Amino acid sequence: MFFRKDYAEPGPGIDPNAPEKTGLARFGEILSLECVTLFKLNLLLLAACLPVLTIPPALYAMNCVVRKMILDQPVDCFYDFRKAFRLHWKRACAAFFLTLLPLTVSGTGVWFYLSRAAQQPLFFLPFMLCSTVFLVTILASGYFWTLLTTKRSVLESLRLALLLGVAKPLRAILAAVSVYGSLFAAVLAFPISALYLLLIGFSFPCLLAGFFVRTVIRDL
Repeated sequence: MFFRKDYAEPGPGIDPNAPEKTGLARFGEILSLECVTLFKLNLLLLAACLPVLTIPPALYAMNCVVRKMILDQPVDCFYDFRKAFRLHWKRACAAFFLTLLPLTVSGTGVWFYLSRAAQQPLFFLPFMLCSTVFLVTILASGYFWTLLTTKRSVLESLRLALLLGVAKPLRAILAAVSVYGSLFAAVLAFPISALYLLLIGFSFPCLLAGFFVRTVIRDL
């Protein structure tokens, strides 16, 4: 079936005796093995997001499947997605609003106070506060969703994500650019980018972001 993989059949895999690849070589290896799965995963995500209210668990389920790819674990796309979607929708909703709320409030504050700071310099103080909250949230989110797939609690994942976002910002920036940057560019390029969004516009950036932060989370 299209959304299921038969692990009884021989197929491509990673030689257990081969030296572990790193960097671009490792990422290329994952892509070569999971390119079809990424396509299936993107379609699953879009279908699961259609009711709108199901967006948080759909995003969490996508991250769970991507995490298994990165860890070189067997992936049954439909089964793994559905399992994560059904069992962890509460933590997914909590994570979604813990990300969306500060981004929305601080982003609105940045725009509001910056537009008034030219006439009243005192507005630079709340502008700087909102800018800091916005930046820290962006950096933390680069780790947050991947940490949630490690079965830590939401609060523990949030605590670690905030610490890592500040202490190790480079990989968080790469992860954020992979997700937010690619989505922003795709929106600007729409409808030219419609096919990209349909096929891999969400699953591929998720894989790229998870790959960037994998070593930091592995060493926790």
